[in-house]
Amino acid sequence: MAGKTPSMAEPMPIRSSDDVVKVRQEVRKYAAEIGLSLVDQTKLVTAASEIARNTLVHGGGGQALIEIVENGSRRGLRLTFEDRGPGIADLEQALRDGFTTGTGLGLGLGGARRLSNEFKIESKPGTGTRVVLARWR
Repeated sequence: MAGKTPSMAEPMPIRSSDDVVKVRQEVRKYAAEIGLSLVDQTKLVTAASEIARNTLVHGGGGQALIEIVENGSRRGLRLTFEDRGPGIADLEQALRDGFTTGTGLGLGLGGARRLSNEFKIESKPGTGTRVVLARWR
């Protein structure tokens, strides 16, 4: 069904820990709807949780967009997280396991990348960060 308009939810605000939980719940709902296996659902929800938490903690809040996408006969879920926070000065370093600017283990960005089939991050200091990830069935 190439060319079909993707199905999506409204952008979801990420301004509190409760919003992070809501993002997780919506990602799980859509992942199940498109038929992702339980393992793939868990991977995607975990990645979404990490990035949503980063959006809140490091970006000062932002939004998430969940889209059901199609590529030929494949269906997937694309998640876009955006914030207008301080941005990331060194993306390569931020993606390295063990790097943290907080008290965490430093596995968030790199872990989310490994849990996704597609992962793209754009960030500029003083402008904010945009993370797009996808998981395909």
